[in-house]
Amino acid sequence: QVHVVESGGGLVQAGGSLRLSCAGSGSSLDYYHIAWFRQAPGKEREGVTAISSGDGSTYYKDSVKGRFTISVDNAKNTVYLQMNILKPEDTAVYYCTTRTRPWLGYYSATWSQAAQYDCWGTGTQVTVSS
Repeated sequence: QVHVVESGGGLVQAGGSLRLSCAGSGSSLDYYHIAWFRQAPGKEREGVTAISSGDGSTYYKDSVKGRFTISVDNAKNTVYLQMNILKPEDTAVYYCTTRTRPWLGYYSATWSQAAQYDCWGTGTQVTVSS
């Protein structure tokens, strides 16, 4: 059974950068679709970015395109989220997640559906000051 643990969060000024890590254990993350979600206080959890197993296709929430990059290091069994040009509205707890059962539907169209995922990390706090 795969498990994921996030790290790398912190406090950064607007315009700065952070790199989050999602370390996998129990199984190779290469077998799974992996996504990053975030949740700000009083708001619903939202999909930020995802990477598909197999062909490595990537998907992004519109507001982070051009600023965030998801990548995988298979040798380290780790997925990264490089976040540049951070804005105060990026402040949230960031979660790494995957689904351990076969995906329902096309991943390209459904990657941001939080209910599809059944394996979540505990999250890492990102705070961007203005």
